[in-house]
Amino acid sequence: MNVKSLNLIRDVLINSGKWTSIEVSQDSIYLQFRDVELGTPRADESFSLVVRFAEDSFFAVFYSNIWDIDFLSKYNYKYHLLSEEFKFNVKEVKFIDFEYLNTFFYNFKKEKSFSVLEDFDIHNIRNDFFMLLETDEIAIVVGGNQMDFFSPFERLDDDSLRELSNQWMLYFLKYQQKRNLIKDPMCENHPLSLK
Repeated sequence: MNVKSLNLIRDVLINSGKWTSIEVSQDSIYLQFRDVELGTPRADESFSLVVRFAEDSFFAVFYSNIWDIDFLSKYNYKYHLLSEEFKFNVKEVKFIDFEYLNTFFYNFKKEKSFSVLEDFDIHNIRNDFFMLLETDEIAIVVGGNQMDFFSPFERLDDDSLRELSNQWMLYFLKYQQKRNLIKDPMCENHPLSLK
């Protein structure tokens, strides 16, 4: 994906997005997000986006309170497996930003890294891609030499991402016309929402 698409991913995640799960399966790491501003809503579905990192993947969690990372207690070190659900509000998302990564070392008291590479060092990331995610409670850096994005129905590329974003924006504009009849928290809390 190009830089414009990565910025769009950031935008659709931070307005109302929630990080809801992590799945680690050997050398692949999946992060799932809900309430992202992509597509047209259906009554029986929530908006979701999955980000996958593979090939020499890693993740590092920054925290101040050990209870905030309780979901990591089930990590299987031998087989590199983890599948946990939770709910964190997304505060910030960046891609391949070493300057922003440095703020995590100062804003959080502790860190814990997980990788299939024995010589992995969070201070010397050598992967092609990484994503930085900050919530109110914790921050996480996830990376690998391959990065993919998926909606519930397809693998996203620059064009399909733009199309889903446009669909959501049309939904948002129609919602603004009918907001006295229906209530959608994602639209109500959007920065462009009429107050």
